[in-house]
Amino acid sequence: MSIAREIPSVNFHLWEPCNMGCKFCFARFLDVKEQILPKGHMKQGDCAKVVELLSEASFDKITFAGGEPTLCPWLPELIHIAKSRGMTTAIVTNGTRITNKWLDEVEGHLDWAAISIDTVDQAILARTGRATPSGPLTEQDYLGIIALIRQRDIRLKINTVVTADTWEDDLSGFITVAQPERWKIFQVLSVAGQNDADIGRHTIDQRQFEAYVSRNKVVEDRGIVVVPEKNDLMRGSYVMVDPAGRFFDNVQGRHNYSRPIIEVGVAEALKDIAVDPDLFRQRGGLYDWSNQPSPAETMLMEVTSDE
Repeated sequence: MSIAREIPSVNFHLWEPCNMGCKFCFARFLDVKEQILPKGHMKQGDCAKVVELLSEASFDKITFAGGEPTLCPWLPELIHIAKSRGMTTAIVTNGTRITNKWLDEVEGHLDWAAISIDTVDQAILARTGRATPSGPLTEQDYLGIIALIRQRDIRLKINTVVTADTWEDDLSGFITVAQPERWKIFQVLSVAGQNDADIGRHTIDQRQFEAYVSRNKVVEDRGIVVVPEKNDLMRGSYVMVDPAGRFFDNVQGRHNYSRPIIEVGVAEALKDIAVDPDLFRQRGGLYDWSNQPSPAETMLMEVTSDE
């Protein structure tokens, strides 16, 4: 059976460069940049070919990630290609480059935007590197980005990485105001060759992670789906493509790369990596991602109409 039938979602980390410097980042791909791609990404045509091959292999949903994917000047075209082939489209972004001008280019073609928001405490954001050279975003900055996304009928996720700096936080008030459809909460993950130098002071144990999740799950009362991902659910549960157009996994605690998809095809390249459909389902990877109103949006509309 094709992996795409059991795991119909794929993440394409098409862009190694990033305008932030998160010290705990487990998707830096500096190994790819140093060994294969000096610029940290493939040519535009090769990126497009990878998207086409993934769609032909029956993947139903594609998420463009990085690095910071919105730094890629041809990301809008890739989103158009994926959408024209019937795929549900998504991005994972730090939000700094989400503008009306950029949204004009993807309107009607981008289905989901996942904004990475670990905390709204600027001091912590600066300390952990979740900031551009000009500094971290403010709470109002994040809410402004979310407002722009909502104006285009793009469905919203928020991704939060829980670290030693944030595990005692209560972010539920902000999340309630932001009203994402899904809130993914990740336990910070150590990946050899990606974040070895800095990860030590950021890691948390299972008890700390569960305490954070328990404290913040109150947002479920507002119709927001909370999706916690502890480390053992993150390893081997994603189909991922690196900036060099290769599948990769992190099952052994470091990135293991396949042969290039363009050279050998999707089916052959998938044989080189390990991915577990059961773990994919256990972490909530399969849900209704078609473009329908979310429970949170429905509840918000009902509250608004009552007022």
